[in-house]
Amino acid sequence: MNDLYFIGMVYEGSIIILTAIFLGLVLFNYVKNRNMLMLLLFLLIFNYFMAIFFSWLSKVLILYSNIDYLYDETVPDPLNPLSWILLRLTDFRISFLFLTIASIFSYVFKVKIFEKSFNKSKKNFIFGLGIFTAFYSLVIYHKEILILDVIAFFFVFLLMGIVYIPFMKSSIKSYKNSTINNYRKAFFSLAVMSLSFVLILLCFLIDRIYIFMGDFGFTLWYFLGWIFVIIGIIGAYFGYLHLNRKEI
Repeated sequence: MNDLYFIGMVYEGSIIILTAIFLGLVLFNYVKNRNMLMLLLFLLIFNYFMAIFFSWLSKVLILYSNIDYLYDETVPDPLNPLSWILLRLTDFRISFLFLTIASIFSYVFKVKIFEKSFNKSKKNFIFGLGIFTAFYSLVIYHKEILILDVIAFFFVFLLMGIVYIPFMKSSIKSYKNSTINNYRKAFFSLAVMSLSFVLILLCFLIDRIYIFMGDFGFTLWYFLGWIFVIIGIIGAYFGYLHLNRKEI
């Protein structure tokens, strides 16, 4: 079992490095150009970076902290402030918080690209669902009740689907309607980004269902999920660059 966590730690470490490279590129471009879309892109990628970092940190804690209730399911939660934080960290709940925030910034990113102004009812619904999802992720938790984790995965998956599926549809529509090469490349990249970000949680949800059914986890779906993170970030980055590149 420790071998699986070690593999996960190394694998997520490589994903962190790749994400950090793109985060640095976005930050460099924001400092250079300073516009709202680049700031939103930075905040979007930053929150994905934090989600990956805390997932990676959970592997480190399980492998090297020697805190028994983190790696031994038979040891009960001591119910103190430290265990409150560490158990939520190791069970992906802190990462869920950052995925939720990333989804909200993605929604704002989409509005700024395609709609220019917010639809009040959509905005209230998405922000409300985001707040509920963040609350559930942090508060509705019990170490020994795995179904609560499956439900948490589902709520994050639902939020991401509600944000990214319309984003993908708008990107595909704009790709088909545009005759400008750079814009077509931009909208294609944003469509890839949207699809990839939906597939992240779908893969992790399937992996969590396997765990709920008695598997150790770290299935093929787990590894695919992190690959889609990188594909999504690449799509977001190049989508923005093509939107702001002058046609030659």
